[in-house]
Amino acid sequence: MLNPTLLAARIDAEWTESIEPTLADYIRIPNQSVLFDPDWEASGHMDRAAALLHGWAAAQPIAGLTVEVLRLPGRTPVLYAEVPGTAPGRVLLYGHFDKQPAFTGWEPGLSPWEPVFRDGKLYGRGGADDGYALFSSLLALRLLQEQGVAHAACSILIEGSEESGSIDLPAYVDHLAGRLGAPDLVVCLDAECGNYEQFWLTTSLRGNLVGTLSVEVLTEGVHSGMGTGIAASPFRILRGLLDRLENVDNGDLAIESLHVPTPAGRVSEARAAAAVLGAQVAGKLPFAPGVHPLSEDPTELLLNSTWKPTLTITGAEGLPPLVSAGNVLLPRVAAKLSLRLPPTLNAEQAGAAVKAVLERDPPYGARVHFDIHSALGGWHAPPLAPWLADALEHASQRHFGQSCLAMGTGGSIPFIGMLADRYPQTQFLVTGVLGPKSNAHGPNEFLHLGMVRGVTACAAEIIAAHGARPIAAPAP
Repeated sequence: MLNPTLLAARIDAEWTESIEPTLADYIRIPNQSVLFDPDWEASGHMDRAAALLHGWAAAQPIAGLTVEVLRLPGRTPVLYAEVPGTAPGRVLLYGHFDKQPAFTGWEPGLSPWEPVFRDGKLYGRGGADDGYALFSSLLALRLLQEQGVAHAACSILIEGSEESGSIDLPAYVDHLAGRLGAPDLVVCLDAECGNYEQFWLTTSLRGNLVGTLSVEVLTEGVHSGMGTGIAASPFRILRGLLDRLENVDNGDLAIESLHVPTPAGRVSEARAAAAVLGAQVAGKLPFAPGVHPLSEDPTELLLNSTWKPTLTITGAEGLPPLVSAGNVLLPRVAAKLSLRLPPTLNAEQAGAAVKAVLERDPPYGARVHFDIHSALGGWHAPPLAPWLADALEHASQRHFGQSCLAMGTGGSIPFIGMLADRYPQTQFLVTGVLGPKSNAHGPNEFLHLGMVRGVTACAAEIIAAHGARPIAAPAP
């Protein structure tokens, strides 16, 4: 029988003495994901981070543990570990160790590559997204062994390209197919939490369509007094093309095929989460003074950000900086588009629909292209097995003193959809520590040290419950 009080005490001690110093060293390594650091092999940062994590993992006193860094030619490395089981079944634990770029706007005294402990938080790039996953996964298994609690055979897969759409992961999943087997539980520690006071289950993930929309009118820039009125501004054409996609007044996407009905159960989950979170749903974002959210209804905001298709412009080319912006009619502009797609929408079909709308009948015969960089499908969780539903509630009550809540997540984790397609009978525990103000991908990213301890304890409890679950006898 698992002793939850002892479990929590041991987790606290190990995080303080061993994990936090190692995680601080990890934050110091600028191992940006491959799309942001195409020269990652030459820079060596990814290999340094992999070596750091491997060194900590290999030193853990876990019976039967094997740990290795896998390197397929031309692909970012993967950290892979196995722990033999003493109960039926197989568990796959997942995380990633590549990072987003530094970004701007870090507060004085904080930086992306220098860890800072402040007010129960560890600041720095990659601590919360998703450097902690390996530590929490192996610590949970170690402490189950310490208490003599049975668990299934476990594989731990920590990839190095998640922030680039997991472009290298399928090759590793194929490479490891014989060793991964068919997991009946997947534990993913790379998701959000609505607050830091209770345990959260992610039940859906949106897909992501990313591409560059470019508009070319001239072969070179010309004096704006000479050119305007004769040639169209490429920026004006770009604005018009974006209006084909998005209603400028409310942000609704105009392509009907990008919308899907939200399942009634997910609406109920959003209402329950909104009743607890209230103003925190919008309050987690750093609004500028005087700016308000799209709605005052927290349920609507949760559903908007988890099941509604949305568009944001994440970058642009062809627009000079203000200091060097002369009176020139620009020849070409381009914008990087990121569309979040409903969890059940086919991403490739969505990409084809968006490309057709943007490229049809270009104004003035302008050269218009929408080049798709990636089209990743979302994920909609299967119904919870009774044992998992019970384990979630019991774990949350033991370690947070409150019920577990569920909601969708607006981001994407490509690995989850990939596994769901391969193993449709698998149960999923998708959870994480990315709560209010934690700001993954932006400035001032932090890991909430109390929350991560609770998540680690809940993961251990659920892996133990999986090992003790009732297994139906095969049909005669």
